[in-house]
Amino acid sequence: MFRQTVGRALARYLSQPGHAASIGFPTDPHLLAAALRPADVILVEGTSRVSTAIKYLTQSTWSHAALYVGPIGSQTVEGERCSVVEADMRDGVRAVPLSAFIGRHCRICRPASLTGSEILAVCAYAVRRIGHCYDLKNIVDLARYLLPIPPVPSGWRRRMLALGSGDPTRAICSTLIAQAFDAVNYPILPIVEDAVLNDPDCEDCVRQILHVRHHSLYAPRDFDVSPYFQVVKPTLEAGFDHHRLLWAQRPAVAHSRSV
Repeated sequence: MFRQTVGRALARYLSQPGHAASIGFPTDPHLLAAALRPADVILVEGTSRVSTAIKYLTQSTWSHAALYVGPIGSQTVEGERCSVVEADMRDGVRAVPLSAFIGRHCRICRPASLTGSEILAVCAYAVRRIGHCYDLKNIVDLARYLLPIPPVPSGWRRRMLALGSGDPTRAICSTLIAQAFDAVNYPILPIVEDAVLNDPDCEDCVRQILHVRHHSLYAPRDFDVSPYFQVVKPTLEAGFDHHRLLWAQRPAVAHSRSV
């Protein structure tokens, strides 16, 4: 009970806005909604205290990941239809509407080769976990984020992201999504092993064998850098044309006369 109380207090503190501002351009919510498909991963650049630490540890713009599942039955108090499943530090795994990302810099990462049934399975996996708790069991792990820029060697940074209590009813944002794709054997950033084939006619032939990376070691940026996810930018998907932009009038610059 004591550890849970301290964990919740830490979560409230870490979820508050930090000093770092977003460096990306806010995504138009209408363009985001038009571009999304079920099983798309939404990457978000957050500005909370924990977001600052995650961006430093992963050397990335992205601090949060959520899964678009399409409209589901639950609604907000305002009557909005929820369509995204995410693991929130304070509220646990929850369904939220797209309006939760208004004013945020977002990017879509789309799995490239899922069948219709696999898309349904990925979304169903995430929806079934709504109501599960965020992983606050290990207070020591959670307290790592108290330092906005933890002074750790680069080789240790990824492991600092893993809360990993081992309880299947607890998750962090990237863990939830990694498990959903793992349920249909879809790769994100697997560990690749080159195995030599036992073929006398081809002595130098090798085959790449993929090993599943533990879900607790995934970070939001992994969906961005994965070779198996297509990066989708909503502004470009809508048919961006720079000729239609309205620029402010530039002030006249006085040119000095050379002598």
